[in-house]
Amino acid sequence: MPLPPRWLRRLLFAPAVVLLAFLVVTTLPVWALLAAAASPLVPGRLRPLRLLWIGCFYLVWDAAALLALFVLWVVSGFGWRTRSPAFQRAHYVLAGWFLRALFWQARWTLRLRIDVVGTDPDTALPGRPELVLCRHAGPGDSFILIHGLVNWFHREPRIVLKDSLQWDPAIDVLLNRLPNRFIAPTPERGEETVRQVGHLATGLDDNDAFVIFPEGGNFTPRRRLRAIARLRSLGLERMALRAERMRHVLAPQPGGMLAALDAAPDAGVIFVAHTGLDRMLTVADVWRELPMDKRIVMRFWSVPPEDVPTGRQQRIDWLFDWWAQIDSWIAGNR
Repeated sequence: MPLPPRWLRRLLFAPAVVLLAFLVVTTLPVWALLAAAASPLVPGRLRPLRLLWIGCFYLVWDAAALLALFVLWVVSGFGWRTRSPAFQRAHYVLAGWFLRALFWQARWTLRLRIDVVGTDPDTALPGRPELVLCRHAGPGDSFILIHGLVNWFHREPRIVLKDSLQWDPAIDVLLNRLPNRFIAPTPERGEETVRQVGHLATGLDDNDAFVIFPEGGNFTPRRRLRAIARLRSLGLERMALRAERMRHVLAPQPGGMLAALDAAPDAGVIFVAHTGLDRMLTVADVWRELPMDKRIVMRFWSVPPEDVPTGRQQRIDWLFDWWAQIDSWIAGNR
């Protein structure tokens, strides 16, 4: 379904979320009684109640973020100064607060635990911008990574995201006010996408983190096979054979990384892998796992800028080498 224009999303979607949150909260006792009555009929530990609570919390979280963003818009002169450094910083601080609240709730309701191992970006590359290349698998991994960058490492992310995420009004409003790019992942727009990625990676400062997911989407077995077939259709048999040997990741698409490296030659590179949520590929998987009771492990590897290859093909091979290492790490830590 095509995304509605921005003016319609602002006038219709955002107020609808706030109104819906109000209606749900005021009628919550009724929904809670229904969920409690259904819980004995459903296997698992109070799954209907947990799902109701998670949904209500996220809806209220979204609505509260929209109200806070509306206040910032008014204070900034009805949007006149939202691009100024002070208001950009205010939006990053606001994002940190709301992500902290979201993960506090995830730990309590879903019993999620997040551990970071490997490189600490702030000690590995102090005072340098970072290009962060992350695998993409499982629900919420984008939230986890950005939460870590903002609240643990005190970075200001610039993110390349799918345009479909703009269906969420709070994400839509917040991230469109900050230097991010929503991309429609279609083959015919490949060159335009690469150009936008390069533009976004230009002018990174010492606390910026440019975030990109080279796989282009969440891992599923079917997408893995499609990615391998796409490499073969382009005549890239050697890359297709390498992708076949990787069982837990999609073949990376190098265009965005190449554009970012060209635009930010002084940046270090951080590769990120994670395990814990990658077996949950569908809504049914998520429902079956409630409460999740998961330990999510995020692994960071740091590469200083002087160790990044300079030639185009060398960089593509280097990216595939790193993705093979990430695949091996996932196989040993699932």
